[in-house]
Amino acid sequence: MTNQRSRYLPPGRFTRYVMNPLVAGLTRLGLPLAGSAVLGVRGRHSGELRTVPVNPLPFEGRRYLVAARGETQWVRNLRVSGTAELSVGRRTEQVRATVLTDPADTVPVLREYLRRWAWEVGAFFEGVDSSSSDDELAAAAHRHPIFVLS
Repeated sequence: MTNQRSRYLPPGRFTRYVMNPLVAGLTRLGLPLAGSAVLGVRGRHSGELRTVPVNPLPFEGRRYLVAARGETQWVRNLRVSGTAELSVGRRTEQVRATVLTDPADTVPVLREYLRRWAWEVGAFFEGVDSSSSDDELAAAAHRHPIFVLS
């Protein structure tokens, strides 16, 4: 049996070497694209600060991070550290992150994330979108770790 958490869709060369640096650079300049932020999290082995652009989701009074590509390095690092920083322009905020596992919590967050950003990340969700049933979203949620930030 395969580990359900092991799903990872690596970015292509264009995304890795052009889009991510471009989005991160603009966000660091205070020009976030579609609400982007730069996530900084300590490497679980190196201890070095690793950064990646993300789309924090404000929803029902809380903020969430959804890993559209699955079990990425930032997800693995954040699971271990439990803390990170979110930066936009000169503003950097320290956050705690807790993984959501209960479908009652993950389904509405995933639905809102897809409603808001399917144009950007929908291809990573393999046929699930914001209009999918609760059961379909619950079945997909284990492939896309969701963290609540505090």
